[in-house]
Amino acid sequence: MGTDTKAHMGGDKPDREEGQGGGPGEEALAAAVARWIRPEIRVLSAYRVPDAADLIKLDAMENPYAWPPELVEEWLEVLRRVSLNRYPDAAARGLRRRLRQVFQIPADKEILLGNGSDELIQLLILAVAAPGRKVLAPEPAFSMYRMITIFCGLEYVGVPLRADFALDREAMLAALDEHQPAVVFLDYPNNPSGRLFSEADVRAVIEAAPGLVVVDEAYHSFAGASFMAALQEYPHLLILRTLSKMGLAGLRLGLLVGDRAWLREIDKIRLPYNVNVLTQESADFALRHREVLEAQAAAIRRDRAVLQDALAALPGVAVYPSRANFILFRVPAGRSGHIFQALREAGVLVKHLHRDEGLLRDCLRVTVGTPDENRAFLEALREALAVHGAQPGAGNDPRNA
Repeated sequence: MGTDTKAHMGGDKPDREEGQGGGPGEEALAAAVARWIRPEIRVLSAYRVPDAADLIKLDAMENPYAWPPELVEEWLEVLRRVSLNRYPDAAARGLRRRLRQVFQIPADKEILLGNGSDELIQLLILAVAAPGRKVLAPEPAFSMYRMITIFCGLEYVGVPLRADFALDREAMLAALDEHQPAVVFLDYPNNPSGRLFSEADVRAVIEAAPGLVVVDEAYHSFAGASFMAALQEYPHLLILRTLSKMGLAGLRLGLLVGDRAWLREIDKIRLPYNVNVLTQESADFALRHREVLEAQAAAIRRDRAVLQDALAALPGVAVYPSRANFILFRVPAGRSGHIFQALREAGVLVKHLHRDEGLLRDCLRVTVGTPDENRAFLEALREALAVHGAQPGAGNDPRNA
């Protein structure tokens, strides 16, 4: 098929595949599917990554910058020496040494690599899966926490964030006591809000959790804060990171860091050669030139501040402070779908996060792009608001949204 898909909860049913039709065996096939596919899987539907061809792509929290041409040529020289006929180093020893150095990972902590952080979330949940076990996270959060928990047959417990997307410490502590989760996920900063939870609140959750706590630092390049050093204080703490937001999304590389006692067990269910040789060599090369990635992250942080101020100046738009490479904003009630479509028609793709209930009502999320991309987005948004009902009296304080 021409688009990537991920399973998700709810939404439209997948389109019928070309050439698929009815027939005398269709009912029998449907019965077989119903018999053998788990009910919780059958109620899901496919989530389609939208086609962004010919659009300014600001929907997926990607780094908008390519490498300089001379760096690309140097990288290609490295790839020419790769032996594609041989399996990669199953333990990725060289890459793990590089990651330890770049991310200042404590020498006594282990590193487990995955095909993106998604695979590591799945391995972790599979490792603790047992009847009656639960996984807990504040909501809204990275959707894969819930999805993978369901895929693995565990119960997912979501604890609502406060209205300003802050962690609700009292509610979290009560949920920990009631549900006794095997794993707690805390995205730091939070996706989709960009909110960086209070360190004191995060520590309170870590100290009260009966099982593992995973602090997901996918946006560490933009946050200016980390719990990596806290690994020495909490033996049940794991740190999850990805290189995707740093500008290496196409490589699909994630890392899980923690005590060897935990990662040794999780590693037992990792499929061999899960990080291919091109990813290993390319990631190692990129990290040897991390000054390029760091300069790009600094530019994104500067442009984030400019974009936040510009959004806050628009009538009827409520902007949420972000410590990530994206910005969550709320538009006038009932208008988010119209504005999303108007932006798309103007050539700009953002993420439409609206839900009829909950904190994301009337919300959209925009990735910080290049200055030109950000200007095009703002111009398209101004025009969309003018047509679809900006409310000058609504204010731009999220507390009034």
